[in-house]
Amino acid sequence: MSWIVLIVSGMLEAVWASALSASRGFTRPVPSMIFAVSLAASMLGLAWAMTIISTGTAYAVWVGIGATLTVSWSMAKGDELASPARLALIALLVGCVVGLKVVA
Repeated sequence: MSWIVLIVSGMLEAVWASALSASRGFTRPVPSMIFAVSLAASMLGLAWAMTIISTGTAYAVWVGIGATLTVSWSMAKGDELASPARLALIALLVGCVVGLKVVA
């Protein structure tokens, strides 16, 4: 269960990062509220997962999931270039996150 919570929390990290960008400096209320709610939920989930999963592993997995999904979303929207090198590096990041789960 702790791994599921950690994965969802990592996904919420991507939500709050994207909402933070969309809020344009907290000048847009809906993205600002999405940011606040998803940030709180993401942090609470990470904190709970860390009661069972070691801090280093939990944090690395949380950041890896959030970073991967955030950059993937930016590429899908056309805000970031999806070059072969970037895609290979994202795949490497995903492999590292999976590896942390496997060896945990």
